[in-house]
Amino acid sequence: MEVIFIKDITVNVNRDYNYNIVIQKGLLQNLDCFKDIFDNYGKVIIISDTNVAKLYLNDVMESIKSMGCVIHEIIIDSGEKSKTLDKAYDIYEKLLQYNATRGDLMIALGGGVVGDLTGYCASTYLRGLDFIQIPTSLLAQVDSSVGGKVGVNLKQGKNLIGSFYQPKLVIIDSNTLQTLPERVFADGMAEVIKYGCIYDDVLFEKLLKINKNNLMEIIDEVIETCCNIKKEVVEKDEMEKNLRRILNFGHTLGHVVESYFHLEKYTHGESVALGMYAFAQLGEKKGITKVGTSSSIKSILKKYGLPTDFPKLDRDKVLDIVSKDKKFEGSHIHLVLLECIGKTKIQTIENYQIEEYILNRGE
Repeated sequence: MEVIFIKDITVNVNRDYNYNIVIQKGLLQNLDCFKDIFDNYGKVIIISDTNVAKLYLNDVMESIKSMGCVIHEIIIDSGEKSKTLDKAYDIYEKLLQYNATRGDLMIALGGGVVGDLTGYCASTYLRGLDFIQIPTSLLAQVDSSVGGKVGVNLKQGKNLIGSFYQPKLVIIDSNTLQTLPERVFADGMAEVIKYGCIYDDVLFEKLLKINKNNLMEIIDEVIETCCNIKKEVVEKDEMEKNLRRILNFGHTLGHVVESYFHLEKYTHGESVALGMYAFAQLGEKKGITKVGTSSSIKSILKKYGLPTDFPKLDRDKVLDIVSKDKKFEGSHIHLVLLECIGKTKIQTIENYQIEEYILNRGE
């Protein structure tokens, strides 16, 4: 029997490849509805972390086993510090142990760290295995699981090693959000707010006006909106040569904050929130951003439990971190500023302007 999904988005990356993002509550217990996909593979290797595995791994494995698949699991420690080349090497060794071939499938079951790491390993092991994203955090569901950016961190900075490698399928079950700690949910809301800031003023206003306690009633709609925005952007610019840069709003400064504090003091979403607010202030100061925009962003960030008070940072350490940003092209970098909520402006700056834009911000 054909299954009709509530939300089913097709990402057409190019003429030769497309994949679906399926959004529906209860999917983790009903993965057999994707039997036509799973039937194409010999073995299924599921990668998850210690937190997610104890909540959802059994359900996922039972659902996949019902289709007659051979399953192996790899469990990593939860947290950003698992997103390393050392951990990727450990996964490669497990794949060898399981005799994984190009005819097998990898599944990322977890948040952004699991998705990025699994995707990176899938893209590099035997020069490419198919993989499916099953994101369980809000941040992963609205952002990192879609678009094909995969990679790992170096101690000098985030995501400095990686590739563009699109998944075979993205399966989103928003029931998993019910088990997220409040801070982790807020982490994802930073990316949701980002989409409103750069692309959709209607989404921004809805999030600003809705009673926070009622958000879960429309969460599938919110996830779908964000995924559709990312789909549109990725379809136009898969390799981030132009339009896709707008998805980095708040991220250049956010990655500085994350790296400065060694991925310990602030989450990714909290760091991006700080970056979005600071760059909104900067845009107003330079006459690029409509006055009052930063105030609106501050209000919505505070509403969803995200920080706006920027920490004091050492100048030389910040400049060293920024100099290693993967978004540099020669001597310049593209910063994303806002003209107003829902509309962006890409500002290209040279090395000598870094201090003016990054350190001074909107202060």
